[in-house]
Amino acid sequence: MSEKAYKAMGSAGAGSIVIGVIMIVVGVAAGVISIVSGARLLKEKNGLIF
Repeated sequence: MSEKAYKAMGSAGAGSIVIGVIMIVVGVAAGVISIVSGARLLKEKNGLIF
């Protein structure tokens, strides 16, 4: 019976690590895209005349 628990805990631990890595990658990508978009907006702001 305890073998089942060890296998379940191992699977859950591995799954948590994989999900954590994916979340870090997605978070970094979103941050980079946000910074680039903001910089582009600030750069283009200078050319606007109302």
